[in-house]
Amino acid sequence: MEPPGTETITQRVHSVLSAIQAATEKAGRRPDSVRLVAATKTVTVDRIREGIAAGLSILGENRVQEALSKVKELAHEPVRWHFIGQLQRRKVRSVVGLFDMIHSVDSLGLAQEIDRRAGEAGLLQDILLEVNIGGESTKAGFHSDDLASAVSTMGALTHIRIKGLMTIPPPTDEAESARTYFRRLRELAGAIAERNIPGVAMGELSMGMSNDYDVAIQEGATLVRVGSAIFGARHG
Repeated sequence: MEPPGTETITQRVHSVLSAIQAATEKAGRRPDSVRLVAATKTVTVDRIREGIAAGLSILGENRVQEALSKVKELAHEPVRWHFIGQLQRRKVRSVVGLFDMIHSVDSLGLAQEIDRRAGEAGLLQDILLEVNIGGESTKAGFHSDDLASAVSTMGALTHIRIKGLMTIPPPTDEAESARTYFRRLRELAGAIAERNIPGVAMGELSMGMSNDYDVAIQEGATLVRVGSAIFGARHG
């Protein structure tokens, strides 16, 4: 149960979906051009089920072991799973094929390992490339200047499909301060798309979270990763 005087998960889901729709309309975009990825790290299965009943259709997990148990328990629910956390190469085998999309491919080596494991499983794995758009030393991801060369190499891998880019901008107090980073990611995706690299598409931009998804949508986000605005503050 929710504490007295607070919104339920159902109400929060409806509120976020309405806000996404409003932001999409304001930006002059199609209603179906932005999808909500509900970040479910540390959220219990019962609370996730409430969110699904309220309209969640894509769930995003950060931790492999936590995700494995949730995917099993929610196997009969009408949802798709995206992996949105940092992925270690030794855990790639558990992730490939289980998730419809991996948002956080942050190196050529990781892409090659995903390609290898997907090949062994006889499938194609959709991925996004994580870009360290702020050039922060504490964050993983491709640096903007290195991305085009890496993408050219990854285009030759036959068991992954590069669908676009993902980023987490430097932390800010004001959502508006993130705009320049979101815009830079969109422009970077556009520049790569112009190269027409076989096997590479730039149709997806995963950017924007609970505190700044409105701005991200204005700048072209197609996937917004929202957790605390739906489930409350994380614990753990």
